[in-house]
Amino acid sequence: MLLSVATRMDSYLQFITVLILFVFVLALTHLVTRWIANYQKEKTSIGNLEVIETCRIASNKYIQIVRAGGKYLVIAVGKDEVHMLSELSGDQLSFQKNEAETAGFAEIFDKVKKLRNKEKD
Repeated sequence: MLLSVATRMDSYLQFITVLILFVFVLALTHLVTRWIANYQKEKTSIGNLEVIETCRIASNKYIQIVRAGGKYLVIAVGKDEVHMLSELSGDQLSFQKNEAETAGFAEIFDKVKKLRNKEKD
């Protein structure tokens, strides 16, 4: 009887250890991914070239707005080719901040809670 209690306790300790390691690895992965994204963002916006916006139109085809110096270019990017579609002035562009990037977890969580409360009523 004492042996079964000890093995059961050992199993619980192993489970808790694995759970803690899993959460640690998950948090570490999240932090490293954010760090790499910020690093790459800084590297791509150095100098006179910057990708302003990208729109996917097919599995391997994109339309991008690129700032080259003081000009804004609309280009089509395919698997093996890049074509310039047109040139835009800064006045023709409207820069909008994405709400998903600025909203924190607490704000999103509150919105979800309010939606669930409305569904219950």
